Amino acid sequence: MTRRRDGHTDWCGKDHRCGLGEHRSEEIVVDIADRARAVLVRVRTAAGREHAEVRVRVALAPAELAARRQLHGLLTDLRATVTRAAVAARPHPRKAPR
Repeated sequence: MTRRRDGHTDWCGKDHRCGLGEHRSEEIVVDIADRARAVLVRVRTAAGREHAEVRVRVALAPAELAARRQLHGLLTDLRATVTRAAVAARPHPRKAPR
């Protein structure tokens, strides 16, 4: 990844998505017609920290109990996904030379 003279990165959308020092990529969309949709955007803040911004929309069952079960499963899976990503982003300590 390189930063160009205009301050944008190679992955940056370079248009109205950028503002207030933030750089935002184009949306990456996963769409399952009438069932679910996920949108991912890569963001670099004015401070230089990079993030993944994710929005998820899932059709819920019409019955309340089934919808609650879906929500529980979604939140459980989302917690595991966010935790896995956060651990991977954590800097690893350097090993001392032997």
